Amino acid sequence: MAVDRRGLAEFLRTRREALQPEDVGLARGERRRTDGLRREEAASLCHMSTDYYARLEQERGPQPSDQMVAAIAQGLHLSLAERDHLFALAGHTPPPRGAESDHVSPGMLRIFDRLHDTPAEVVTELGETLRQSPLGSALVGDLVGLRGPSRSIGYRWFTDPSARSIYDPEDHPFLSRLWVSGLREIAARRGPGSRAARYVDLLTDRSEEFRRIWKKHEVGLRPGATKRFMHPELGRLELTCQTLVDPEQSHSLLVYTAAPGSESHEKLRLLSVIGGQRFVGDPSPTTSGGKSEG
Repeated sequence: MAVDRRGLAEFLRTRREALQPEDVGLARGERRRTDGLRREEAASLCHMSTDYYARLEQERGPQPSDQMVAAIAQGLHLSLAERDHLFALAGHTPPPRGAESDHVSPGMLRIFDRLHDTPAEVVTELGETLRQSPLGSALVGDLVGLRGPSRSIGYRWFTDPSARSIYDPEDHPFLSRLWVSGLREIAARRGPGSRAARYVDLLTDRSEEFRRIWKKHEVGLRPGATKRFMHPELGRLELTCQTLVDPEQSHSLLVYTAAPGSESHEKLRLLSVIGGQRFVGDPSPTTSGGKSEG
């Protein structure tokens, strides 16, 4: 498919100008004169250089890759219909919708963008982290840059011992059963050839613990409302997890809070000061497989 440079440029410009700073969690500022987002703001949201983004709006530059089109669709908070249209304009086949899609809905993003002072993340049904708030990264490490099966917490749980370090050791046996139970339900629902089915095959080959629990055919386990995390500086935090589900995309927005006046509430306040404190075993940005253009 050939790229429609004029259509692409006009579509990007109209979608950028339709977004207001507060729509994407940015401060408007007292001296702002332009309607909508500035190009540099849109480029930052799309994780590309301002020059690269500007060339697209000016009908110049190379055809963007499908990875970059996906980043633009997410950065500009496009709906699924708008995302598919953008892919067509850029000369690419739109990715599939549904459970295996990584495109977070605009409504969920509007809520997520306002959670700067709270640990929060958007995850797929397989526990693949798509978005993290700054405090979310400070709590469990930067997980967004992971690629391949390692994106899934359930996969990492059985293949990377360091993945367990962020959870209270007393909860490890139950969490092992929880991940297997959830994966069994998803694999049955999505069927052969699904990403869940591929994870089952991989874990069956690579983890004796997974094989042992899988043979029990246990289903129906659900996480408790309280989750206990272990931070290398702050120790144990007991947090309540509130969940908002997007049934169309099978994504969940997880928001972690602590009871006012509790020890964990004070630790969350300290976590905001510590900020970028990295976890032991936190994936290095140089090996996470992230891509950029421009």
